[in-house]
Amino acid sequence: MMFCRLITILLFYALPSTAQRMDLSGEWTLTLPDSQPVTVVLPGTLDTNRKGRPIEQKDETTRLSRLYSYKGKAWYEREITIPKQWKKQPLMLFLERTKPTWLYVDGQLIDSCNNISTPHRYTLFPLKPGRHVIRLLVDNGSGVPEQVYGSSHAYTEDTQTNWNGIIGEISLGPQSPQSPQLSQKPQSPQPTLTVVGRHFYDTNGHLVFLRGKHDACVWPLTGHCPMDKESWLEYLGTCQDYGINHVRFHSWCPPEAAFAAADELGIYLQPELPFWGSFDANDSVLMRFLHQEGVNILKEYAHHPSFAMFALGNELWGSIDEMARFVSDFRQLAPHVLFTFGSNYYLGYQGVKPGMDYFTTCRVGGEAWGSYDTHTRGSFSFADAKTGGLLNTEYPNTTCTLDAGCLKSSVPVISHETGQFQTYPDFDEIKKYTGVLYPYNMEVFRARLDAAGMLDQAQDFHRASGLWSLQLYKADIELDLRTESMAGFQLLDLQDYPGQGSAYVGILDAFMDPKGLCTVREWREWCNDVVPLAIMPGYTYTAGQRQDIGVKIANYSRQSLKGQTLYWEIGSQEGTMVIPEGEGLLTVGSIPFVAPQVQTGTHLTMVVQVEGTEYHNTYDLWVYPEQPSLEPKDIIITRQLSDEIGQKLTAGAKVLWMPDTDEDGNVLSPLQDRTVGPLFQTDYWNYRMFKTICENNKKPVSPGTLGILTNPDHPLFRDFPTEEHINWQWFPVITNSHPMILDNFSRQYRPIVQVIDNIERNHKLGLVFEFAVGKGSLLACMSDLERAKEYPEGRQFYHSVLSYMQSPDFQPSHQLTYSDLMQLLTTDVKETKLRELNNISPY
Repeated sequence: MMFCRLITILLFYALPSTAQRMDLSGEWTLTLPDSQPVTVVLPGTLDTNRKGRPIEQKDETTRLSRLYSYKGKAWYEREITIPKQWKKQPLMLFLERTKPTWLYVDGQLIDSCNNISTPHRYTLFPLKPGRHVIRLLVDNGSGVPEQVYGSSHAYTEDTQTNWNGIIGEISLGPQSPQSPQLSQKPQSPQPTLTVVGRHFYDTNGHLVFLRGKHDACVWPLTGHCPMDKESWLEYLGTCQDYGINHVRFHSWCPPEAAFAAADELGIYLQPELPFWGSFDANDSVLMRFLHQEGVNILKEYAHHPSFAMFALGNELWGSIDEMARFVSDFRQLAPHVLFTFGSNYYLGYQGVKPGMDYFTTCRVGGEAWGSYDTHTRGSFSFADAKTGGLLNTEYPNTTCTLDAGCLKSSVPVISHETGQFQTYPDFDEIKKYTGVLYPYNMEVFRARLDAAGMLDQAQDFHRASGLWSLQLYKADIELDLRTESMAGFQLLDLQDYPGQGSAYVGILDAFMDPKGLCTVREWREWCNDVVPLAIMPGYTYTAGQRQDIGVKIANYSRQSLKGQTLYWEIGSQEGTMVIPEGEGLLTVGSIPFVAPQVQTGTHLTMVVQVEGTEYHNTYDLWVYPEQPSLEPKDIIITRQLSDEIGQKLTAGAKVLWMPDTDEDGNVLSPLQDRTVGPLFQTDYWNYRMFKTICENNKKPVSPGTLGILTNPDHPLFRDFPTEEHINWQWFPVITNSHPMILDNFSRQYRPIVQVIDNIERNHKLGLVFEFAVGKGSLLACMSDLERAKEYPEGRQFYHSVLSYMQSPDFQPSHQLTYSDLMQLLTTDVKETKLRELNNISPY
């Protein structure tokens, strides 16, 4: 295919004034193969005009569904009138964003163009004044390398969709005689980001820490990105409200309006080539296309101060030499821009290579399985790191850092796709989809939950899983902030990703609206220019314990805090300290905390605040009696339910049943297939996709759960304070647990502590549950509390369980015979058969 002639015109040229140009927006005639001509409105797409093939399949769960879809050739035609004053003037047709096009004027082919990241500009020789017919062929089914259709957010059906149409400005007018030629370099602005060692600095020499989010072109109402500045100001303004100063565009490049809005707000952008996959030097068609796209992007947009960084795509593999060649060529066009190879190229295993100004990655080089010393983020899939990485594995603390990994890099490290903590979806969101996309995936998930008998718990699942994921995001972000050698992070995500299996990983929904999990002020406690940080070995303490809690401040405000006061408060204890000179990660001092003498489990809130400013942070702490009583008075503790236990229960005994496990904590038969494994954090990204990846790579599959739901006022928690969701004090109980599948029990039955399952399986899972059996009472705790009691919080939970069983409150209402109980526990449960969901990246 011939590239459009006007690609030879540098993209920094200024359009003539709007008064000199003809606005071609409005009604056009559309003709599809084997169809009669109809009228559509441009700018727009076939989807927004409700043209194409109406949806038939309504059980799609991997992504949102297009109500109308079309892939192939579409003809758009309209009549124009050339004014007399344009006589003998070369004209330019401007199509701001579209798919591969062919232009015909009065039936004559003029040229073709396959830019997908930048405008199409067509040079027209002078047209006689009067009427002419413009006909455009737009093809979203050919014209670009085949790999791009499924592996770029410029095309993918997972978010933006492979639309057909023209969006943004559509105009015709005299060609500017001042247009620079291709051989000239673009006028580069002064650098906005420079690199010194492992850190970024601004033009004034101040340290910059990138607090970024991933952007995958999620616009549910239109199925394509907006082209107006106001929409981008709203979107980026919301990001900025939540403390974000940087946006990475995953395998696509936003339009002019996005850069203009980012310039105004002071947000750093990282666009990427429209690709995710193998950078195959032998594939000349792909390499030529991607190289031209990069040249186009840099010439069109790199004059913007916000265009600070550029990557060759997402999670690339293939020829590193070819990647280096691309970067070398691109650097000549825009020497002020910072370049890297693909974001998380080779999943980080290849480390830093010459030509990279910075390294966006999840790791720096390879690590031994079970080791995390190359990691640059706190969470991983089970396919990519043993038991899902640091946050799911290490005892909760705020002392660990990622310096071991970052120090292996000679350039600044940006944590790639930080977070990915799932939240159970909010089905009330369905009614917001009034545009071209509809969430049949959410309707399927809702129907599955209803079939499982738990639809009445949907909002509770959403809230409890979301509040826990919020704490996990805080922990992961603070892990980055207290890593002295780290230069930033790119969240996945502040916002839900409605594709690739449906990944509800945001604190905001797909519309960038709050889910009600936190306020902007709360989120900015740990995502802001200044963040006070508590440095402590754990969140739990025993009565009378003395612990110096360190205090640091991550100061990237470009202002000195020297001499200002940091105030701290823990319960009735309080104090101040003076903040030292400097920026970056500052050590302020330590808090001489003495855990109060308590008779039962007690929750405390720690506050650290820069007085007179918005900069404050809070932490949950728990204090427990030093040695709680664990005597099981009149309680039978068993690891197996036997006929003997059944007889005692029937006769009136109180029985505590805990799982029988081996030395490694694995549950033993006959209940192996009736339980799921322990998972402290919420499941990573999407259960179905990573189940497929784990199985294909012969790695353990994640347990796939999303935290717990419980009633904090239940008498079982009288001595163990908790929220309705997991928090840090649950670690020893959860990590030693094997939640029981209770699908065979009645639809109305609810465990005391229910584990929230993922949207694919929807098991009813019990961590703590009870039954009246004959005259007796059974409490099942599917956690090995003998192992958990190695920690003070584990001992306290064990004590609280026993205290509850010895109290008058232990009167289970759900009555069963012992034989019925055993039949329900041992009968096979129906498992959802999940189809494979593969990923592009080479796991």
